[in-house]
Amino acid sequence: MNKSTPEIERMVRDIEYQIPLASGVLGRDTLDRRVLAAMRKVPRHEFVPADEVPYAYDDGPLPIGCGQTVSQPFIVALMTDLLRTRPDHVVLEVGTGSGYQSAVLSQLVKQVYSTEIHCELADKARERLSRLAYRNVEIRCGDGYFGWREFAPFDGIIVTAAAPHVPPPLVEQLKPGGRLLIPLGWPHLPQELLLLEKGVDGQVTSRDVLSVAFVPLTGEHPAV
Repeated sequence: MNKSTPEIERMVRDIEYQIPLASGVLGRDTLDRRVLAAMRKVPRHEFVPADEVPYAYDDGPLPIGCGQTVSQPFIVALMTDLLRTRPDHVVLEVGTGSGYQSAVLSQLVKQVYSTEIHCELADKARERLSRLAYRNVEIRCGDGYFGWREFAPFDGIIVTAAAPHVPPPLVEQLKPGGRLLIPLGWPHLPQELLLLEKGVDGQVTSRDVLSVAFVPLTGEHPAV
């Protein structure tokens, strides 16, 4: 896809510098080499608006329209690592945004299915990923709270917007042995990145990873 540049290498160094913040939940002080390789391959400047390109490799979120953002590189790398992907995995992403997280995941798994509630963003991300030759990503406009039952169960699920609770349909659509990552909390209030694991017996356990700040998961959802 893309050859590494000094800007990308600076971004990766910034990511590595922050890994000790999550070393407890990772169980190590470094990220999976495959994840860092994927971060190096994906040209982040292609996934942000033209006026944000000068800041594309800074370690911070950037606006992409419709009140949404592309997550900071450290969070993208961390969530990708915690998903523990394998080349034969099929994963679901809730919140396509600009398509950046989808592109990173596409380097690591067999297939990415991604939902985006803002059809304008979904259409732009679909065109962008096609133009950049990411062939194993399928995007649809829809409410990701309900997952994508047609292609379930998934080896992993990653949610890139904050919700007040874990959507039950996503837990249902997660394979035994799979992992789900989701920011929990309300807008403008403390949020925690939650790692949920479904055991081979179907039992679910979860733990907090670190404090985060995400845009809200929008749509009309049932209260739990």
